[in-house]
Amino acid sequence: DFTMTLYLRHYWKDERLSFRSNKNKSMTFDGRLIKKIWVPDVFFVHSKRSFIHDTTVENIMLRVYPDGNVLFSLRITVSAMCFMDFSRFPLDTQNCSLELESYAYNEDDLMLYWKHGNKSLSTDEHISLSQFFIEEFSASSGLAFYSSTGWYNRLFINFALRRHIFFFVLQSYFPAMLMVMLSWVSFWIDRRAVPARVSLGITTVLTMSTIMTGVSASMPQVSYIKAVDVYLWISFLFVFLSVIEYAAVNYLTTIEERKQLKKRGKASGMYSMDAVQAMAFDGCYHDADEDMDLSPFPEPCEENETRASQTNISNADTPRLKRKRSLKGNVGRIILQNNHVIDTYSRIIFPSVYIVFNFFYWGLYI
Repeated sequence: DFTMTLYLRHYWKDERLSFRSNKNKSMTFDGRLIKKIWVPDVFFVHSKRSFIHDTTVENIMLRVYPDGNVLFSLRITVSAMCFMDFSRFPLDTQNCSLELESYAYNEDDLMLYWKHGNKSLSTDEHISLSQFFIEEFSASSGLAFYSSTGWYNRLFINFALRRHIFFFVLQSYFPAMLMVMLSWVSFWIDRRAVPARVSLGITTVLTMSTIMTGVSASMPQVSYIKAVDVYLWISFLFVFLSVIEYAAVNYLTTIEERKQLKKRGKASGMYSMDAVQAMAFDGCYHDADEDMDLSPFPEPCEENETRASQTNISNADTPRLKRKRSLKGNVGRIILQNNHVIDTYSRIIFPSVYIVFNFFYWGLYI
């Protein structure tokens, strides 16, 4: 629906109200005379609620001219129904109309028409709405048929409203884009860093769910799909697929490790693992130059670091410092060597498909 405040001015001629006067060009009265003369019974067809302003008195004016011409003016606020289509929301343009019609008199008794055609409508040049641009404002007329009473003249006030999109870009589209791009960061993280990649994936999924919930709470409740729904659900799908992508990478990595362990065999009930495999189990980085034998229940990183800090060793010659130096130069090499082929393709496919989707989406709806 929409709400409009307007001055509704009626013009007609009633010779019974004519008078002779050499001094007065017209006579003006207030609403008390309305009940004693004939006035058109115009009503708003799809009105939900309307009222005549009455502060400080009823905003009604009646002006009578010597020849019997009458001007009847009211200040009214109307809330009326508009048949809106939100399939392109928030990139939509709505065409609404306010319809006026006589309630009792059909076209044989009363004819309604715009006195000056389209120029009969005038608006404030500086009028502005918080959510819409007013693209068009025009007047038209037609006929309405009722089976029991006949044909009636009907007047239309037509206007086209185009919705402001900048608010929705800041509140919906831009955060969704950032969440999708943030989910791609996991493709550049080592596939064995399970906590980092899982936490990032779950965080982006939950954030997208929050964005979708907040947007749907402020949108019109309709039973069909809107344009913003398409964008948010596709963005959510990209974020969800990034989590599924890591699930596939982790599963295939586990299968590869099992095959390697079967080939190496077991030695004294203990596995011989390289540095990156050890990091996957205890969460600590180990130098790739040393083969580490890990018991089935490895000690946590904090205990290792506490034990090392309590040892009285000089800072210049400790093996730990050597490993730290080698870590700085070999992190990039280790990540690239342990990169899965699925991650490599995902770095290219996910951004490319998302860019193509945005291109078609904005080209279709704008």
